[in-house]
Amino acid sequence: MTHEPRPALLRAALDAAEQGWAVIPLRPDDKRPALHGKASCPGIGDCLSGHRKWEQRATTDPDRIRAAWTRLPFNIGIVTGPSGLVVIDLDMPKNKSKKDTPCGVTTFKALCERTGHPVPATRTVRTASGGRHLYFTAPAGVRLGNTASKLGPLIDTRAWGGYVVAEGSVVAGGVYQSNHAPAAPLPQWLTQPLTASPAPPRPARAPQPGRGSAYAEAALRNETANVERAPEGSRNATLVRAARALGRLITSGDLDRTRVEEALNWAGISAGLRERECAAALTSALNWSIAHNTGRRTA
Repeated sequence: MTHEPRPALLRAALDAAEQGWAVIPLRPDDKRPALHGKASCPGIGDCLSGHRKWEQRATTDPDRIRAAWTRLPFNIGIVTGPSGLVVIDLDMPKNKSKKDTPCGVTTFKALCERTGHPVPATRTVRTASGGRHLYFTAPAGVRLGNTASKLGPLIDTRAWGGYVVAEGSVVAGGVYQSNHAPAAPLPQWLTQPLTASPAPPRPARAPQPGRGSAYAEAALRNETANVERAPEGSRNATLVRAARALGRLITSGDLDRTRVEEALNWAGISAGLRERECAAALTSALNWSIAHNTGRRTA
């Protein structure tokens, strides 16, 4: 009886699982999860008792991994939180015409020099675009989330709520390649700035009741409550959805824009978002909604 060698992607997924890293299938030649969303959930398997998101469905079970990766040449996503990992993503500039823009690798080296620390020796994966993923084991007793540019431009981090494309995956013809070193513990000097700060205080003045229609007032209350109750990892998206929904009522004249901004800003900050994050998301989402709904009304 002969045995064919396991496909490279299956082997890489199993290797990751053997290290205790939970994996999910990503679309072939892509970075996006190859998993169904809530709207198309069949209610079977992992989702038998209700839809489960990709972080909940990540696995180290070799039988499940073989069942998935023998079907299609899926890329591999390592789900960082359940895997006990913090990955620092050193990205490349998106606009390649700006050759003088430093990449994430250069910025991170400068950060290390500025703080008097050597560049950490740890497992490093070269990405398809030429960036780097630095793998670290998560510190005990600290639950870190994802960050964007918190350590510097083109430096993101992935922990709870995130995943990274793993070694062996192929995107746009480029292969993710590892140095195969063990993942070192995340240094304290990096843990400290990544530790989530307490939620900022609520604004001094709560949004005031308005005089819109009963329907508009109910919509404003419901959307504000949705944002305020949004769990970590979905707060920004919930805020954007709420702003787009209420933008229609601004266009129709049922709600005042200033009042909507005050109410959603209050809710976002109460949920744990920074005021700057709220302002940027609200401006973009409301402008989009008003522009699109104005066009429909005049058509």
